[in-house]
Order: sequence, then C-alpha cells, then structure tokens
Amino acid sequence: MTSVVEPVPASAPKAKVNSGPRWAELYRSLVTTPEVALQVVKSGDRVWIHSGCASPEPLIEALTDRAASLTNVEVVHILTFGKAPHTAPEMEGHFRHNALFIGGNVRQAVNEGRADYTPIFLGEIARLFQEDALPIDVALIQVSPPDAHGFCSLGVDVGHNLDAARHARHVIAEVNDRMPRTHGDAFLHVRQFHAVVETSRVLPELVGEPGDAVTEAIGKNAAALIGDGDCLQMGIGTIPDAVLRQLGDRKALGVHTEMFSDGCVDLIEAGVITGERKSIHRGKVIAGFVLGTQRLFDFLHDNPVVEMHPTAYTNDPFVIAQNDRMVALNSAIEVDITGQVCSDSIGTRFYSGFGGQTDYIRGASRSRGGKPIIALPSTAAKGKASRIVSVLSPGAGVVTTRADVRWVITEYGAAYLFGKNVRERAKALINIAHPDFREGLERAARERKLI
Repeated sequence: MTSVVEPVPASAPKAKVNSGPRWAELYRSLVTTPEVALQVVKSGDRVWIHSGCASPEPLIEALTDRAASLTNVEVVHILTFGKAPHTAPEMEGHFRHNALFIGGNVRQAVNEGRADYTPIFLGEIARLFQEDALPIDVALIQVSPPDAHGFCSLGVDVGHNLDAARHARHVIAEVNDRMPRTHGDAFLHVRQFHAVVETSRVLPELVGEPGDAVTEAIGKNAAALIGDGDCLQMGIGTIPDAVLRQLGDRKALGVHTEMFSDGCVDLIEAGVITGERKSIHRGKVIAGFVLGTQRLFDFLHDNPVVEMHPTAYTNDPFVIAQNDRMVALNSAIEVDITGQVCSDSIGTRFYSGFGGQTDYIRGASRSRGGKPIIALPSTAAKGKASRIVSVLSPGAGVVTTRADVRWVITEYGAAYLFGKNVRERAKALINIAHPDFREGLERAARERKLI
C-alpha cells in the first residue's frame, strides 16, 4: 500500500523564531584583550586558574602584570604547567597561591611559606564551590571555539574547572582555536562568559619519560593482575606507561579514570581498550582530564569514544565502584611495613597532594572483582633509601590508611594486605622490599614486636 503524505495546511502555525540576541552577537561583544579583561579582578578577590595542559597562560600573565595595583588576591588551582609568576617572591602581598594539589612550579613557594596547601580529596574539590566554602570571584579558563549552538568545550581538562566556572561571579575565557573539542559533560555556553580573549597557540605538552628495568619489572608485576574486560584507572608516569605496554594481548579493557595520557591511545587504536564489557558508560572512555602530547590532543578532538566529565563524577567512589573489575593503579613516596601509604609529602616537606588516590582505592575496593594497587620502586635516592620503611618519615602524611590498602607492588613482587594482620603485613612487605634493606626492616619489625 502506498502511503499518502498530507499537505501542511496554509494556516498551520509557523515555528517561532528566537527574537532575543543571537549568541554570536553576544560573543563578539565579549571579545577583548587580556589587559582589559583582567581589570575585573579587585584586591581581596579569589581567582581560579584552569589546570593542567589547559592553563590560560595569556590571562595569567595579564593578571600578574596588574600586581602593583592589587593586594591580597588569592589564586587557587591544582596542577598547572609552565611558569607560575604569581608565586614569585616579589609577588608576596599582591598574590598568595592556595594549592589544592602541589605542582612543581609552586612547590618552593608552598614550602617557603609564601603559598598555602589545602589537603583535600580530588573528588571533593567541587564541594568547596558548591557549598560556598571557597567562593570564586573570577575564573580564568581556556576553551575551544564555540560550536554552531554557542557551546565551548573545556577540552583537555574538565576536572574541577567546569564547576569552578559555574560558581564564579565572573568568567574570563581564553578561546583558543587549538583547544580540542571534547565530548561529555564538558561544555559552557558563551552566555556564561563575562569576557573572551581569542588566541591561537599550541597547548603545553607533557612528554613521558622513558622507563628503565625497574619500572618495566613493576609494570609486569602489575599487569599480571589485569585480565580481559577489566576497567582501568591509571595516572601518568613511567610506571603506568610500563603497565600499559604489557597489556597488548588483553581484550575488551575499559577505562574510567581521573586522567589518562598517550599510552592509552595506543591500546584504543589497537582495539585492546574497547569498553564493551563496562558496567556503566559501555563503549566509552571516561576521564576528567588528560596530560600528554599533541598526538593525544589530536586524538581527543571531536572523538565520541572519549567522554570528559567533572572530577566530582569521575572520582566519586560510589560511581567508581559501579564499574565491575575496577583496577586502580596509584603510586606512593613510601609505605611502612604495616601498610600506611604516604603520597603527598617527603617528611615535613609537602610534595604534591591527595589527588585521586583515596577516591580510586576506595572505589576499586568496593567494585565487584576490583583491584586497588599501590605501585612504587623499592628504593629512592639512587638506591640509597628504601621506599618500604619501618616507620614513615617524621612529618610524613598518610594519604591511604592501613585499612584501605589491598595490593602493594614493587619490582620484587606483589603483597596482598587485605585481611592480613600486622605480622603478616610486615612479612609480605619486607619480601617485596629491595634485598639490601630487608635485614634492617626485619630487625626493626622484631624490635617493635611485629614479627
């Protein structure tokens, strides 16, 4: 039977045309220079800076150029790359940085008392904005150019930046035509901007360092725990990269992570990471931000296989736990023989932060078939110090508690601590310490009556 399409009556109502200002006209009215845009910052304000490879460097420079006219401006961010001119000694009194995670470019300022450090789980930073515990006056962000509907993507780093921008009184956006357009919960509309600075510049890259025999051995030990269909969280560094290199023969791996780097691209393109067995977000790579090279940025651009989400979601232990067979791989500075993990300080010297370690350790612990892993070399200081220690260094902070730890891995093997008493833990951890230090660790354990 032939179907008949009825003609639309001439009297049918026509679609309404938006009579308000078009987003493109609004956008053009917001475009200005960094110097003009940053005039909105006043003394006593709190300024948020976009993190990672998305740091809006022209806006940061314009902000610090105003130092002479500003006092007591608090600058808040997590890890950024490049220079951090607002933390220079001569900026004291004008700017004071508050680090929610300490990067190498602000570490000296924090430890010299010219900047502050706020310990916090990465997955809870958004609550600081939502609950007005850390209200933001001005957010400096970097985004992709607007699409046909006026939406800009936060690109390589959604993280906390989407939440910070949504709660800030003023949002200044560097619109960089080199910023990848990423999918997921990654967008802000131009109506949410108060000023726009247009640029065309390459993003800063983070190139991974080559591994060595130690990291390759750790990679093999960790990879032995990863099976077909597992869901991965891995950070950046030589150890995660070494693990990824061992996974070429696995099938249907998934990814739910706070961040990933170039190593994951190889496995996605090889068909190893497919996400087809994931419990949630099947077929998708879920991440909050990426750190890597231009190859990674090109891979991300308009690629629907990757969904970027705020860290409040990616690092929520209750969300993480919904992924069956969740494998979370994190590092440490030192681990004591009872299982306490220090990851944010070297003794009393603050080094980094809590990051997402506890979020993922707890999420993977509650995942069906999950495996939370702490992986670290057995020694530091070119072999002169053991990372498996009798007691943590004075002042060292515990990021992951004894009760949270499941697997600890070094180049000498893997120790499973869940349900183990302190005597069993001490023996297992001493067995994966460097042989040069085992005798001393055993002696210390006996003196403490642990073994």
